[in-house]
Amino acid sequence: QVQLVESGGGLVQTGGSLRVSCAASGRTFSSYAMGWFRQAPGKEREFVAAINGYGNRIYYADFAKGRFTISRDNAKTTVYLQMNSLKPEDTAVYYCAAGSVPPLLIAYMSVESNVDAWGQGTLVTVSS
Repeated sequence: QVQLVESGGGLVQTGGSLRVSCAASGRTFSSYAMGWFRQAPGKEREFVAAINGYGNRIYYADFAKGRFTISRDNAKTTVYLQMNSLKPEDTAVYYCAAGSVPPLLIAYMSVESNVDAWGQGTLVTVSS
């Protein structure tokens, strides 16, 4: 089964950029839709973005549109989240996720019950 490991979190100033990565193990990476969620302290985990197996279908939460970009490199079995114009409210632990949702229904990755595997999370802190 797929195993996920996030990296790339850290401290960044408001307006800055950061790219977090999620490396996957296993030989079925391209068959999984991948997503990013985030959770701030004391808050519920929320959906950020998702991408289907071949990277031709993408779905973003409203707050992520225009600022965040999800992408994947199946040869490297890695998914990325590029975050630009960061705001203090973006501060959270960012988790990657894998799910076996229908190929065209990438929005289903926003539902946590559709997630098959989670990474351990990487902390992103945006200072004011």
